[in-house]
Amino acid sequence: MEDSRIIDLFLERSEQAIGELGKKYGALVTKTAVNILHDPQDAEECANDTWLAVWNSIPPHRPDPLAAYVCRIARNLAISRYRANTAAKRDAGFELVLDELAEVVPSGVDLEKELEARELLAAVERFLAMLDRDDRVLFVRRYWFADSVKELAAASHSRESRISARLFRLRGKLRNYLKKEGLLV
Repeated sequence: MEDSRIIDLFLERSEQAIGELGKKYGALVTKTAVNILHDPQDAEECANDTWLAVWNSIPPHRPDPLAAYVCRIARNLAISRYRANTAAKRDAGFELVLDELAEVVPSGVDLEKELEARELLAAVERFLAMLDRDDRVLFVRRYWFADSVKELAAASHSRESRISARLFRLRGKLRNYLKKEGLLV
């Protein structure tokens, strides 16, 4: 089913909308949540929470593209659940990934403000387009899919220290690019 028709079902408040959304994007939402949470049961609950959040946000929103909107909600919910699950343990896994990017991306960005979010997203997409394929894949695997430095090093047949250094340089390049674009002070 086309995204526009699924959105229309949400606007009509038809319960069929959730089923159609799940059919089309269920695997993507679950994969995103599993990569962050590393627990299939938590990921399934996160997917269900995502459907509810989309139900509650359409209307008034009419997201375009729907896939990015749904994945952003799923990712944010998974990160919140991850933080709640690891609050007492102080697990350094995914928290480290977030801390690395927190140095670059402004923490005051309100992702509910579509214009600001789109400007930041567009700038990051332009930045990624400027990178060579290896750096782009490394960046996305680390900061979207939350792959560990150890996993990245093994995949590229490289040392962890080399991957860490490359990631450090990439964050610096992103910081400079966002400053040049006027998105960082």
